[in-house]
Amino acid sequence: MFVLVFRGETREMVPLAMTIAGFDSCGGAGVTADIKTFNMLNVYGVCVITALTAQNTQSVRKVLPVDPKFVEEQLTTVLEDMKIHAVKTGILPCEDIVDVVARFVEDYELTLVIDPVFRSKTGKKFVSERTIQSYIEKLLPLATIVTPNIYEASLLAKVKIRNVDDMEKAAEKILKTGVKNLIIKGGHLKGKTVTDLFFHKNKSVFYVKPRLKENLHGGGCFFSAALTACLARGMDVPQAVEEVESIVQEVFGFGLKVGKGFAIVNPLVPLYNKAEKYTVYEEVNHALDRILKEKRVHQFFAEVGTQIAEALPYPSKIQHVAAVDGRIRKKGDEIKVGRVKFGVSSHMARLILACNKLNPAIRAAINLRYDRRLLDVLRKEGLTISSFDRRLEPKKWKKVEGKTLDWGVSQAVKKVGKVPDVIYDLGEKGKEPMVRIVGKNVLEIVEKVCRALANLDTE
Repeated sequence: MFVLVFRGETREMVPLAMTIAGFDSCGGAGVTADIKTFNMLNVYGVCVITALTAQNTQSVRKVLPVDPKFVEEQLTTVLEDMKIHAVKTGILPCEDIVDVVARFVEDYELTLVIDPVFRSKTGKKFVSERTIQSYIEKLLPLATIVTPNIYEASLLAKVKIRNVDDMEKAAEKILKTGVKNLIIKGGHLKGKTVTDLFFHKNKSVFYVKPRLKENLHGGGCFFSAALTACLARGMDVPQAVEEVESIVQEVFGFGLKVGKGFAIVNPLVPLYNKAEKYTVYEEVNHALDRILKEKRVHQFFAEVGTQIAEALPYPSKIQHVAAVDGRIRKKGDEIKVGRVKFGVSSHMARLILACNKLNPAIRAAINLRYDRRLLDVLRKEGLTISSFDRRLEPKKWKKVEGKTLDWGVSQAVKKVGKVPDVIYDLGEKGKEPMVRIVGKNVLEIVEKVCRALANLDTE
């Protein structure tokens, strides 16, 4: 087990990963993205530069390969001094550099992840057919795992890939080169979902994910760098693949729009979420204390229970939302409350996730029972109010668990042109009428509700 800390005179082993790749001048891919990914996964990163690029988020203007002798000098200098636990390759722009890397992988018995970067996101070709053949003959047999996308896999296998069946055929051909493990990333195929195909010990595993709308620069670098970091930390290949597949949607859902072209991958998203976890937990607890002390609110607790919830800065799943386990429930004069935990509220989490997709500033919500007086005082407080009618929900949405609020939020947004502060519905058979207040954080929402209800006493 590796520990990324230094305490006093005790120096504990730090996992080291190396990236042998190009330098992306816009910072979205290459060694810059790789090292950020290593750091996010508690691995120290070192690099060997194989090419310099003049590129931005729109295009690659020029690629300047590094002299193979200098690539060799970089590798010698680093490997003489440091114990590298895993290494990945990115762009290797010529045969001579492929030869150098292959020799060092053999000599130092390196755990190797190959990301065969053959062209840029914008279509710029990086390698010749002879260089690709050099990959096949000299480098692939040394790999612990290879991570091509559809385009790269088609060049390595010399077959056209149009569907998942073709991915399997391509995988079989690539494995014949001596590759031990292979994952073909299916993002370039059309469809509502993305399928990644993992081959390990003659067995195939499919990872199917919803397709995200945003097309990102640096996704392949993140994937292979994350695999490399996991291997450096001592995971076996299936464990590493499972770990990376579990975080890829979290990262890819929040690209950074830093230029006029493609958004770039932000590898630090999981780190930012982890850093804010305690703060969010405490905010929900403070909001819970505040709402329990404000007796004016109690009369509006929903029959099914009232929930207060807040999400991490980059929420993509229910587990990113902290809420009250079992909700806040009122029985007569008694109020029963569970503990604040992450991942315990499916209903309110889906509401927050739906709102956050449309307005990233929205990260919190509470629900109260429907009452016209409540809406009136919230409106006087300056809150934007909108609604949806459950009776109009399409049957295809009703059949899917948790989809009602996605649809309801979209209907409420259409009416006012933005995510409103308040979304209510009048219910239907078996569904209680409900008022939902959303905002930046749950404490802010609770304070707004308390101020609004203070006006109720004066009316």
